[in-house]
Amino acid sequence: MFGYVIIMNSLLIGILTFVFGSGAGFTARKFYARYQLDTAESKVTKKLEDAKAEARELLLDAKDKAVKGLEEVKKEEKKRREELRQVDRRLNEKENKLNNKSSQLEKEKHHIKQKAQEIGKIREGILQIKKQRETELEKVAKLKKEGAKRELLKIAEKENKDELVKAIAELEKSKKEQIEEEAKNIMTEVMQRYAGSQVVDTTASTLSIPSDEVKGRIIGREGRNIKALENLIGVEIIVDDTPEAIVISSFDPMRREIAKNAINALIKDGRIHPTKIEEAVENAKKEINKKIKEAGEAAVYDVGLTGVDSSLTHLLGKLRYRTSYGQNVLLHSLEVAHLAGALAGELGLDVNLAKKAGLFHDIGKAVDHEIQGTHVELGINILRKFNQSEEIIDAMKSHHEDYPFKDGVGLLIAAADALSASRPGARKDTLEKYLKRLEELESLVMSFSEIEKCYAIQAGREIRVFVNSEKVDDLKALKLAKQIATKIEEDLNYPGEIKVNVLREVRSVEYAR
Repeated sequence: MFGYVIIMNSLLIGILTFVFGSGAGFTARKFYARYQLDTAESKVTKKLEDAKAEARELLLDAKDKAVKGLEEVKKEEKKRREELRQVDRRLNEKENKLNNKSSQLEKEKHHIKQKAQEIGKIREGILQIKKQRETELEKVAKLKKEGAKRELLKIAEKENKDELVKAIAELEKSKKEQIEEEAKNIMTEVMQRYAGSQVVDTTASTLSIPSDEVKGRIIGREGRNIKALENLIGVEIIVDDTPEAIVISSFDPMRREIAKNAINALIKDGRIHPTKIEEAVENAKKEINKKIKEAGEAAVYDVGLTGVDSSLTHLLGKLRYRTSYGQNVLLHSLEVAHLAGALAGELGLDVNLAKKAGLFHDIGKAVDHEIQGTHVELGINILRKFNQSEEIIDAMKSHHEDYPFKDGVGLLIAAADALSASRPGARKDTLEKYLKRLEELESLVMSFSEIEKCYAIQAGREIRVFVNSEKVDDLKALKLAKQIATKIEEDLNYPGEIKVNVLREVRSVEYAR
């Protein structure tokens, strides 16, 4: 469009120049230039006015939006101020309530202090009155308070002696019957659940021989074969007139077992001479080690334990060839484990812990003949070496009361150990020790001045005490029995329990003439 206007303007100037000449053409061009300038100024002015109008409109819109935004902000601010006033009002109300409660509490506290002071004054007054009355009573009775109390007790004891004796006897009887009944029930249940075979090892083993000819070959020329066996194994082989039998004597069951296996192997082979004896002894030792391993594994399986170190199991198997007063230590350990586990089950304790502590309570006896120290200390070191828990160690180390009991499981191990060791036929003791124990018991009881004579009976499990009936009455006899029992518990070591039986006999003698 703009190009079309230029063309038309050029055409118009050309026509004017042609018609009016060059002067008119110049005038026309000048006129046209002015016309263009005026047109451009008008356009610019128009655009400027349009821009101003648009700017005014934008400014008005912005002002309207700003006014609206300001009004909204003022409304929101007014709302917030109202909320803050409400919150402030509520806080003021709560503060007033707290101030009221605080003042009320202060009043109550002051009131309580006053009451406490009044009560304290009243109490002091009562104590003073009580003290005055006690002083007056002591002056009247000519006795102090403690002396009067002792006199009253003596009078009450003297007047009600028969009732006291009867009441004490009934209480003790009922309590004893209840305890015995409960203990019997528990022990009966335990014994029903465990019944193990019992083997008492001796210091000698008898070995059957097929014939006297074989016996002579075992003796060897000038006894060289027997000497070789005795030197290699460390036993004494006794050959007497007993037909088809020899006796192997040793305090070590393992040595006796090695000797038996070696001699049986020599008899089976038929060749008996020092070289063959050495070979047979070595094979017998290997066989014993195999049996030790099997015995340990069987014991762990029998108790139901898992994850036990093989070396610890091997040490446990060694107890098969260890004895204590003639009792096999491995069988004793198994017995203690089962008894402790059964007791723990009855009493609601940890059965697995009781079994494990019972099985390993004598593990130190597997090496106590090789390493210096008590079997308890050695057992503690062994269990710690094989990373056994401190609970097991705490439970087993107290079974001889070398250490204080830490929990109920330790008490169960000690009880099971005493049951297994003290039952009839479990252990053998020498006559000298037996008599010494009875003499110590009788000497301790005779240290009481009221006793005329006493006798230890039932293998030392009961002591019968005879007192002078003129010096000791029924109540004093009851007290004396308790004193004797306490003295025995404090001064003597003994398995099981000792029954103290105090006898007070009254005899009336008259002669008819």
